[in-house]
Amino acid sequence: MAASARRRPVLVAVLLGVAGAVVATVLGFLTFGAQATAAPDHLPLAVATPPGPLRTGAEQIAGQGGDAVEWRVTDPATARNLLQDKEVYGILELAGGPQGVTPTVVVSGAVNPQGTQTAQQILTGAAQGLAGALSQQGVAVAPPKVELVNPVSVAGRTAPLAASALLWIGGLVAAMAWGLLVVRQGMRPGPLSRLTLLATVSVVATAVVAGFFKLWDSSLPLTADVLGFLLLTAVAFASVQGALLRLLRLRAAAILGPLYLIAPAVAGQVPEMLNPTYRALLWSWTPFRFSTEGLRSLLQGTSGAPDVRTGLLVLSGMAVVGLVIMLWPGRATLEAPVTSDTRSPELVEA
Repeated sequence: MAASARRRPVLVAVLLGVAGAVVATVLGFLTFGAQATAAPDHLPLAVATPPGPLRTGAEQIAGQGGDAVEWRVTDPATARNLLQDKEVYGILELAGGPQGVTPTVVVSGAVNPQGTQTAQQILTGAAQGLAGALSQQGVAVAPPKVELVNPVSVAGRTAPLAASALLWIGGLVAAMAWGLLVVRQGMRPGPLSRLTLLATVSVVATAVVAGFFKLWDSSLPLTADVLGFLLLTAVAFASVQGALLRLLRLRAAAILGPLYLIAPAVAGQVPEMLNPTYRALLWSWTPFRFSTEGLRSLLQGTSGAPDVRTGLLVLSGMAVVGLVIMLWPGRATLEAPVTSDTRSPELVEA
């Protein structure tokens, strides 16, 4: 009996050590694995020329790159519209003149920074390759220029993903602390207390993020559109967290916690840079990508971009579903702690 009692803690220690290694393995695959396997896969780019002899050179560029790049050959005006709508990550514009061919790499600050950086490298290489080919034909080619539309600061590149992560963690801490206190006090909270928690954390977290924006870069616009989108994101995140907490109690931490680690690592990537498995299983549904890209467009003055409308629809849907689950009437329960001398407790809906 004594020997068995001594072996039990050892067995528990072994099992917990194995469990920790399993969790680390899963999170390693889902977080760092997405970054370690990043590589261009049909990255959408455009090569733009006016009608004329340069179209042949554009077609030659479009025939290169293999599966890494998906080229669109079009005119400059159409290409810039595609960039504005984030249909492409960059443009190589070819213009002819008395001095020869002038290539211009056009990228946008409203596009995911990693996609912009990768696009600029590929487009610059394509311009240099074209210059080598045309020089053999006696055609002069100027060094490629870089044009940045919707200029963005370092803070502007960081702020959208940072805001999503901060709003998620703010709601998560409030929801889990609320759950722990409710369980410890023996309370069963009603709809009013849940709604009060959601409203408080949403407004306060939005104010905190707005304060960080001003601290990081005072030029970042805090317009009604930006603040409204931030508040909607906070409400959507907090309502989903509250709904899971109501359904699963404190077991919801096993879902909500890892999401904070997984989603930013995936949402910070462009889908065409992710391994197809990560793209399908993680990026396709993570809520962080909708909030991050929609906010990026609003901050850079491209509110007409499709990802703003998509973000509004997805986040609104999350908020509605979460609120319905949080506030759905349940059995009558106690709002006050359950004690032996409680004679006439106040009944509320669970």
